[in-house]
Amino acid sequence: SDGQPKLEWKIDGLGQGYGSLAVAGGKVYVQGALDGNSGVHCVDAASGKRLWFTPLGRKSDNDRGNGPRSTPTVEGNRLWALTESGDLACLDAASGKVLWQKNLIGKDFSGQQPHWLMSESPLAEGDKLIVTPGAPGASMVALDKNTGRWIWSSKELSDPPGYSSVIAFTVGTVRCLATLTAKAGVGVRASDGKLMWRWEKPANRVANCAAPVFAENKIFYTSAYGTGGGAMQLTANGDVVEASELYFVKDMANHHGGVVYHNGYLYGYSNAILTCMKFSDGAVAWRDRAVGKGCVTLADGLLFLLGEGNVMGLAEATPEGYKELGRFTIPDQGYPSWAYPVVSGGRLYIRHQGLLMCHNVKA
Repeated sequence: SDGQPKLEWKIDGLGQGYGSLAVAGGKVYVQGALDGNSGVHCVDAASGKRLWFTPLGRKSDNDRGNGPRSTPTVEGNRLWALTESGDLACLDAASGKVLWQKNLIGKDFSGQQPHWLMSESPLAEGDKLIVTPGAPGASMVALDKNTGRWIWSSKELSDPPGYSSVIAFTVGTVRCLATLTAKAGVGVRASDGKLMWRWEKPANRVANCAAPVFAENKIFYTSAYGTGGGAMQLTANGDVVEASELYFVKDMANHHGGVVYHNGYLYGYSNAILTCMKFSDGAVAWRDRAVGKGCVTLADGLLFLLGEGNVMGLAEATPEGYKELGRFTIPDQGYPSWAYPVVSGGRLYIRHQGLLMCHNVKA
């Protein structure tokens, strides 16, 4: 296939799953389902040699594909992972040893299992680990990241979980956490989980998947199924943040491939059409079918586009038009290629079900 960067290595046997990967300390961490267990693999980033696999609980099956959907979170010598069955664990990043473990759906949190299974990636924030079990009066919870001890629950929020992941940011002096639940775009205060805004307009009743985007003191939420996307202006008022609707448009209805921000513009798929939109007002700059409906990763001012039909593309992140720099195909694994590609240290890592490929993309 044309334009394929040099393949450094590839390995198979990661097991089923749609999760992306974390690259840290010369290692690649990725979740997979093997022998009925859902767990975490550690792979040497330079050679592709598998170093360890830690099972965290039973694998779950689903009509859209089996196994984990989440990406491990790595910080220092710790790793946190959430399986599709709600098993949440903290691991030693070097050895894979489990340091503590809970379950979001079971007795620990009474969370709800979404139809297409738990899909969020945990957020390490200060001394806390943030997850959304979607329980009554505990839609979002904060745990001590080192011990798993409960710190707070978002008492005013009882939304079931979406398939989105929490992001953290600061407005004025207020640290905020935001996500897209099954019912609304929400924001809580990081210190105690106090609900500061809840906006139902960008949510649909089927599947809310894209993580919110924060920039310019605004937050953008988007979902598909005929919904669309929009931004709220965020303003700090003492120790809370107030949110007011800025715009809402049908032109960015992102299903699950995510949206990225670069130099005042958003880039993401609106259903199956790659769309560039001005962040401040929602005006569309351009649309293109690109490599087909897929997911978007931003690195060095470039869009790494993985179409769900096994096509990897590269384009410039510019509002002047769709400028493709190359594309190549990856091996079909019998499922859509939904895992976000990752660029780190001049390498492009692509996970597709049991397969992990590493390409050299150094400029």
